This record gives sequence, structure tokens and C-alpha cells, in this order.
Amino acid sequence: MFKLRPNLAAPFGLLGDEAKLSFRSQAGGIAKLASTRNISGTDAYWNQYVELFDSASDVFSLISPNDIRRALLEAPENVATLIRVISTRLFNLVSDHTFPSSSNPSVASLATSVTSFIKSGAGERNTTKEALNCIRVLQRVFPVVFELEGEASRFELEVLWKKEEAPEDHVSENTSSPQFVIEDEDDDEEHEGAPQPYSPQLSQPKATKTLPSLAERLFSCLIDLMFCCGFTLPVKLQVDHYKINYVIWEKGVGSTVDPGPSQSYDSNKTEVLRLLLVLFSKQIYVPPSGLLSTPSPYTLHFVQHTPRRDVLTVLCSLLNTAMNSHVVPANIMSGMTTKLPYNHLVFKGEDLRATLVGTCLQVLCVLLDCQSGSARDLVVEGGDIPISTPTSRTNAFRYFLAKLHRTQDFTFIADGILAILQEQMASFNNLLPGSRKPVPYIVDTIVLFWKMIELNKKFRVYILETDKGMDIAAYLLCYCLEIKDKPQQHGLCRAISYIIQTLSAERSFGLKLISPVKAQLPAKWQPVGTAGDFMVNAIYAIVATTSGALNSLYPALIIALSNCAPYFKNLSVTASTRLVQLFTSFSSSLFLLSDEGHPRLLYFMLEVFNGVILHNLSDNPHLIHAILGSHKVFENLGTFTLARGLRDVRRAQQAKEEQARRAQSGGNESESTRASRKEKAKLLQRDSDNALGLSRGNPSEESTGSSGTAQRSASEDDSPSTRPLMSPTTGEAPTRPSTPPAASEKARGKMKERRSMSMDESLERIAAAGIGRNGFVPTQEWVTSWQQGLPLDPIMLVISELFPKVQDIQNGRHKSISPSAIVDFLSNVTLKDVLPPPPPVTPRRFIWSDASIVWLTSLMWGEIYVRGMTPLGIWNSTNVRLFYVKHTQTQQLQIKEAVSSVVGGLLGRSPGGEGSPGGRQRPSA
Repeated sequence: MFKLRPNLAAPFGLLGDEAKLSFRSQAGGIAKLASTRNISGTDAYWNQYVELFDSASDVFSLISPNDIRRALLEAPENVATLIRVISTRLFNLVSDHTFPSSSNPSVASLATSVTSFIKSGAGERNTTKEALNCIRVLQRVFPVVFELEGEASRFELEVLWKKEEAPEDHVSENTSSPQFVIEDEDDDEEHEGAPQPYSPQLSQPKATKTLPSLAERLFSCLIDLMFCCGFTLPVKLQVDHYKINYVIWEKGVGSTVDPGPSQSYDSNKTEVLRLLLVLFSKQIYVPPSGLLSTPSPYTLHFVQHTPRRDVLTVLCSLLNTAMNSHVVPANIMSGMTTKLPYNHLVFKGEDLRATLVGTCLQVLCVLLDCQSGSARDLVVEGGDIPISTPTSRTNAFRYFLAKLHRTQDFTFIADGILAILQEQMASFNNLLPGSRKPVPYIVDTIVLFWKMIELNKKFRVYILETDKGMDIAAYLLCYCLEIKDKPQQHGLCRAISYIIQTLSAERSFGLKLISPVKAQLPAKWQPVGTAGDFMVNAIYAIVATTSGALNSLYPALIIALSNCAPYFKNLSVTASTRLVQLFTSFSSSLFLLSDEGHPRLLYFMLEVFNGVILHNLSDNPHLIHAILGSHKVFENLGTFTLARGLRDVRRAQQAKEEQARRAQSGGNESESTRASRKEKAKLLQRDSDNALGLSRGNPSEESTGSSGTAQRSASEDDSPSTRPLMSPTTGEAPTRPSTPPAASEKARGKMKERRSMSMDESLERIAAAGIGRNGFVPTQEWVTSWQQGLPLDPIMLVISELFPKVQDIQNGRHKSISPSAIVDFLSNVTLKDVLPPPPPVTPRRFIWSDASIVWLTSLMWGEIYVRGMTPLGIWNSTNVRLFYVKHTQTQQLQIKEAVSSVVGGLLGRSPGGEGSPGGRQRPSA
């Protein structure tokens, strides 16, 4: 049996595994990187890093983080040489006339290469493979280099950011003209093309120039590779011998011409974008406390020093590719397979298109999120609320996204986001369970939508003035309902709550609440009635079924109801009842006294009722009827004291103890005794119902008797809640007074009075022990500070005026028609002479703070980290500092469960701080 020489067998794919195993096991392979000092940059040793590997999995399996880490400790100069050699090889390949290699060689060319190969003993170079291996090796090395800190981080600055001097004639300027993509409306910004990082700068006049650093050259090279014909773009786009053509990847924003199918280049695009993402990931190795003050030099350079032409082309290419995710492939067969049920189980293998779309969204979100250091938006003082706005000098990507203004662009983006959300809903709304694969990039899509409505005011107006805005809001609420019971998804639930608060602050959103929801939602969440009804029912379901696990979401969601209240009309019986149930639960003593921030939720709920009463009283008879039916709750709230609240808490504790004793005693008691004890326990617990336990009680038990107990036991086991329970804004919104006016004498006169405010020793012991999970100790002064500021006046005036009249109707002769008679009466009632005039609508808007910026960045990078674990594990086994990674004891194949929590950075590590993400959970893919 004859044996081929290794250099003969390599081009045919023979003996490839043997060479790869040798690289891993022999002394001349990866081990040499740490064992031999000062390997020369011209040594043939480096060629195997470029020529040996055939795929990304080869690189990531044959080179481990420990190999790089060991080399950094024992021979750091070799790692520096590796980075320089691989980068220089990549730069030279881009300018090589043989790059890129033909992806589909003809039979004749193959025969020619075989002939020349046999004669010379060497095969034809595959420059495309070499470039991809350069990119992949850098993807593997950089995360380990980035985790260095202290003195070791000098290595990174020395290798990647050091500038060198060179003779002047060695540098040529880039004079290509920028491609028109997005119009810049500001005349004073026309000259802001952002200085090119690799443009020469005079160091010594007429002698030398400063060359760009290796990192700057690498960014320039990657941008060129993103638009290289034959590598990432179709060959037909090449003009003459210039293979770099800055053409937007796909039809959409800034481009009406479709470059044509490029499925064969999707993988190469993903590789280039993945290296960009790895370079941007420097910030995950910075602790959350230093995220804003210590920006990533890579992200900062890219958003501030990339030429305007490149910014526009990259921005539109990423955006269009992501928004075209729903476009059916040109191949008829592949288009059919995407619509088949269980297609993700039948057709195995990586979906290159989905991977590309997800990577585009990740890079886009990272660029739009960057607000560290000098990339922070400029704050413009104007009116009551300071306005932050990006510029081309702070962050060019945020700036140009905010400059989009064409209606067709807005339609394209909105339709793309809706298509992704609809695809995600289809994975829930199917007769065949699991027949549709969930969208892997749903988190990035939601973050992108948030950035769009935050940065581009014209897009926000467009969304809200069309039905698309209400459809997106319905999809977001529905998706939140679907994932609310998954701890790893709670970060995304929090983001959705802030998006809903942002949308609810717009008048055009409120005007759409009287229309039905047109979005196709899963059957179990199918809306009945108006959009206002759906919003109330969805928020009620989120609050009532999570038992405090999502307590950090409650303020934003209740604020959204408060913002929408002036526009509510014809609320259904169900929605009206649930609003009052939320209020009743938030006003329970156990809930109010358990945390310093809980009375804020009660305040927001009162604002909801006041908004309806003062603006659309007669248009909401069912809600007014529900308020009158619960009039005692409002009256008791007006005279609430610490002593009475502690007595309610004690009764709940006694009922819990009684229930435990009864369970231990068994069946020795008579039936009548057990019935009497059960009725007594029911009465004792009636007033201690808690909002966070509305739906957790056992159906076989009395709901009012078990909810408070269930919540107390649950709250003791949960992670610490955030304090105060506010959305991460700058405290009290400037549009509202910080201290509401006290109730009037007329309204107070309708409330019951308490004769004694003294507390016995048992109540004092309860208060001193702390009520809630945080050990909060309530005082009478604290109770008075918020109780006297509750906006109860309008509600008490309505009760005092309408309750006697409703009682008269109920006591009438025709009691069988009294419910409809009451509704008819309330539909025609007017209290203009009694109630104060409606105040102007002043919604509470979501306001970004440092804490919320850090939280969103950690949420987003946590998602990127988790997604990066499959199939390559890009950042795995590196010392991430932005968030906390907790690994569970699961099989390696179950990647989605391998990381159970990614903490929201500064927020998760600062209990009680505003904008805390709640639990220490990871944002799941």
C-alpha cells in the first residue's frame, strides 16, 4: 500500500485529522507557543495557524483559552508575535490579487491545479481559507488578552494601540468619496466626517508620519472585508480590478437596489462580524462600577473615528439584513422547508441565515448602546426635562440612526420588527407543540426597537400614529406573559415593562386604546374588547401570577396604566374588576408595611382611578361601579395607621399559625369544630390579602385565606427586592409634584376616624422585627409621610356623591334589573359641579440614568455571552466582570441551561439602588 506525502495529501483533505492532532499533541504545535521563548515573526511555525484549520470549530477546539493564558504567563512575547503575524497576514491577503479564492472552482481549473500540484509538490493557495483562519484565530486569542488587568493590561496597549513612526512616503491617504446613504439634515454637521483613524498625522514636518495602530488597521481591514466582492459580496459587484465596493448588503434603508442573492457569503459575513463583536467585548471585562468611566477603546474608536462613508454603509447593511430576516430564500426548496412544521428537527445543521441575522442584530445593538466616556449623549437643557441627544462626534451610529426620516424607511423597519415578533408568537400559537422553533434573536430585536423609539422621535411618532405601534405593544405584553415564569428571562421582562412605559407616555398611544387589538396573539391571550382592556388584563396577569418574583416590573407597568388612564373609555367589567383588585391588594397592610417603596404602587393606582374620574367618568360605568363596591377599602385607607396595619399583620400571622396547628392536630376535632375554626380563620385573614399572592393559592382553599400567607412564605425565600420600587428614572418625575396635596376637609369628613393610635407590646415586637423580606421597620412617621399625601380627594367625592344614589337604585322594587339600571345611571352621571376641573395630562416618562444604562448593557452582553456558548464558546472560561455567571450541573449539550444567571452589573450588586434588575438572573436567548 503506497503512502502519499503529507504535502500531496493536504489539498485533497487527506491526513488532515492527523496534522490537527499533531498540532494539539506535538511539541511543535500549540505547546511551542508557551515553551519556546522569542519565536521569530518569520518562523515557519506561524504558518500552521493560517493553513491548518478548516472551520471555526477546528480553531476553537484545538486552541483553548488555557493555552493562550499559559503563553501569556510564560512567553508573552510569543502571543504578541502571534497577534502581529496573523493580523499582518490578514492585511496582506486583502491586498493580494489572489484573494479571495474562487469558491466554486471549475473542473478544468481543478485539473490544472492537480497537475501543477503533482509537478511542484505543492497545491494552489486557498487565500479565502487563510483569511478566515486569521479571523478565527484572532477571535480565540482576544478574549483571553482582554481579561488581563493591572500591569498585565499593558500588553494589550503595547501590542494593539501603540503607534509607530514611518517615512512620509510610506503612507498614502484614502481619498475615496463617501457613498450617499442617509441625508444629514444639519448643515453644521456636513464637515463632521469623523477623522479617519488611519489618516496620517504629522509628527515631524516633512520627515515622518505616525502610522495607525494595529487595532486601527484591523478595524479598517474588517470594514473592507465586509464589502469585499467574492468574499462577502457577489463577484458581479466588482468594478474593474477594485474588489472592495462599499455597497449596502441588502435592499432597505438607504438602498433600493437588491445586490442579489449572497447565501454563499453569509458565513463569511458572520465570521467578520463575530470578530468585530469580540473586539467590542472588551467592556465585559470591566466591572460594572467602571463601565461608564472606563470605556472600551475598541467600541469608542469604532463609533467615533470610523469614516462617515463606512458608518452609513455598515449601519444600513446591518439594519437591512436584520429587518429582511423574514424574506423567503430565493431557493424554492429552502423556502418550502422553512414553512414546514418541525423543520428545525428534520433539517439539522446551523441555519447560516439565522446566524447572520442574529450577529447583525448583536453588533447593531452594541454600537447603538455605547454611551461610555466621551460617547455619552450631550444633555441639552430645555423645559422641565433635560434632553439627551447624540452627535456624530459622540456616537456616529446613534446619530445617524436618529437622522432617519423617510416614511418608507420607517415602514421597512417596523414591518421587519413585526415579522420577527410574529414569528416568535407563532412558536407559541400552534396546534402542534414545538412545531416552530423560537426566534433565537428575539432579545436583540426588542432592544433594537427600544433604541429606535428612544433615538428617533420621528420613528416613534410614525409607530404610534399607525396600528403598528399598538400591535408591537400587544406582542411585547403577550411575550412577557409567556416568559414571566422563567427566571432567566426576567431581565427581558423588565426591559419590556420600560418599553411599555415609554409608549404609554405618548398621547397618540392613548388615543389608540379605544380600538380593538388587531395583532394575531396566542389563543390563551386573545384580546377581548378594546386595546385598553387587553392592556389592563395583561398587566394584571403579570402582577397577579408572579408572586413577587417580578416586583421590579410593577412600578413601570402601573405607571403605564396611570399614563393611559385619561384615555380609558368603556372598560369592560373584567378589566374594571381587575383594576380594583390590584388596588385592593396593593392597599393591604402586609404589602404596604413590608417595603419602603410599596406605597408608591398604591399612589400610582390611585392616579389611575383619578385619571378615569377626572377625564372620562361617564364613559367608564363599570369601573365606577367597581370603585363604589369597594368603597370601604378607600375609606379605610384614608384613616390608615401603623397600629391598625400591624394588627392586620398579626391577625394574618395568627391565622397562619392556627392553620399549621390544625394541620398537625389531624382529624381529632369534630366536623362542626373544624367548620367553625375554618370560618374564623377565613375572617381573620380576609383583610390581609396580598397583591403578590393573588393567583398562588390552592384552588381547594379559600383564596382570601391563603394569599397573604403564601406571599409571606414566598417572600422569605426570594432574593432581596429592589428598593425603592421605582423604574430606573431620576427619582420623582419632573412632570409631577414630588408631594401630592393633602385631602380636603370635605373628603376627609367622609372617612371613618380611629379613636386610638396606641400599640400594645405585641405590635411593637412585630414592627421591630421587620415586616418584609428586607427587614424594613415601619414607623408611624413614615406611614404619615405617605398616607397624608395619597390623592384620595376625587375618589372620595365620587363615593360620597354616587354611593347613596346607587343604594337607592339597589333598594328599588325591581331588583332584577338593578345591575343594568346602575350601569345606565353611571353612564349618564355628571359631577362637573363637584369634581375639580381635569388637570392637563402629564405622563411619567422613562428617564435614563447611569444605573439603567449599566443594567441594559449587562443585560444585552449577558445575552450575547450565552448565545456565544453555542457552538463555539467564544467567551467561555474567561474572567468576565460585567456580570456574574453561574453554571449549573447540567449536560454540556444543554447550553441554554448551562448558565443560570447573569447579573445586571452595578444594579444587581447594589441592593436597593434605583434601576436594579431584581433577581440575579441571566437574560436567556
